[in-house]
Amino acid sequence: MRRSSRSSRLIRLLLLLAVAPLDTSAQAFLNERQLLGLRLYNQSCRVCHTKPQVTSAQYAPVLSRASLSGNNDALRAYVENGSAKMPGFKYHYQPYEIDAIVAYLKTLPAPE
Repeated sequence: MRRSSRSSRLIRLLLLLAVAPLDTSAQAFLNERQLLGLRLYNQSCRVCHTKPQVTSAQYAPVLSRASLSGNNDALRAYVENGSAKMPGFKYHYQPYEIDAIVAYLKTLPAPE
């Protein structure tokens, strides 16, 4: 019975680790709007704007608060309309969701 209890605790711990976000410390400092932006960024932007693995190429620029000179209106317009190499999201996301993505980007430090 004792072994079963220990195994059960180990399984619960492994399940918890498997479903827990990797970086909860950063999320603790984000407000609700920025958290929505983080979720949408992970859903639609991360695939190109972060390296999938260390040995992979970077497909698109790293985004941060300094992107487009930190201009909120320019960031919003770029996310909405896209460019020749990036799709626009004005038909995919509501204006408040695009604002949330911009709010999240404003929390990211500029790359060194």
